[in-house]
Amino acid sequence: MNIRKILTGTAAAVALGVVGAAGVANEASAQSIEWSMASTYPGSLPQLGTLGKRIEEQIALVSGGDIEIRFYEPNALMPALEVFDAVSIGAVEAGWSTPGYWTGTEPALALFGAVPFGPAAPEYIAWFYFGGGKELMDEIYAQYGIKSVICGVIAPEASGWFREPIESAEDLEGLVMRFFGLGARVMERMGVSTQLIAGGDIFPALELGTIDATEFSMPAIDLNLGFYQVASHYYLPGWHQQSTMFDLMMNLDMWNDLTDTQRAQIESVCGDNVRYAIAEGEAIQFAAMQELVDQHGVTIHQWSDEILDELRAAWADEVADLTATDENFARVWESLSTFRENYAIWGERGYLD
Repeated sequence: MNIRKILTGTAAAVALGVVGAAGVANEASAQSIEWSMASTYPGSLPQLGTLGKRIEEQIALVSGGDIEIRFYEPNALMPALEVFDAVSIGAVEAGWSTPGYWTGTEPALALFGAVPFGPAAPEYIAWFYFGGGKELMDEIYAQYGIKSVICGVIAPEASGWFREPIESAEDLEGLVMRFFGLGARVMERMGVSTQLIAGGDIFPALELGTIDATEFSMPAIDLNLGFYQVASHYYLPGWHQQSTMFDLMMNLDMWNDLTDTQRAQIESVCGDNVRYAIAEGEAIQFAAMQELVDQHGVTIHQWSDEILDELRAAWADEVADLTATDENFARVWESLSTFRENYAIWGERGYLD
């Protein structure tokens, strides 16, 4: 046996392996990406902003630094409500938001953000991942040159800060109110004049009297924005947002240019963000509610059954109009409604009331 030949051959194989590994490393390095992500929410805002910051942090860890998605505050690159258009045309690679903000552009997308009188988070994401929701969302976003990955789901929101108690539906008529998504269309039917205002601009508008009332998010988030300083009557439940999904929007061409591994890394980080968001959102509300009442004198109200019935009827009318006039909305609504009817077989029997 020629030991010298064996050792020489082994050394050559090792050398080739090292060269091959270096080639793989160089390829990975060449494919590293550095993206800007414009946010519709301030990074300091609990959940709405911090979940976007968490994407920046986690994708760097998961990718070993090969993927950098840098979080930019609202207005740092563009106004908050222009993020959709910027991602669509490739002016920015990515955006952090919720599909509900784009109701005016594409009402069907709002059904992937929050649905009035809609499902709680478990049912919502069950439809999205296993009931056809994801496929429909991919198709509709692609019409605008965007790839979206759901990257957070939060607990029910509250539904309004008012200066005076709302005793009946008639008390809503004539109010000017900041309101979000499809719920805003319902409020319009109730005689409310609604405005979609980015989070950081709501308090000044409320304080100056530009708006009479507002909704924004959950107690822990609303507390952070200080609405209680102007309007001390706080209404739950959030009939318009029993669950809200948030997404990482990416320019579709740029998404397609990623490797399979990079796409899987982004999707994995977003999947973990969904888990984190649901757990955190459920854990931080009660302390915030106690602080609002005990330290800030807020009165927390429950909507009466009568007012909820009127809101539900207005939503039914809005759905009828949208499904009759908007093909995309009709398809998504049919998918969600069918899933919810079937889910009720389980949901009404599997859980305690």
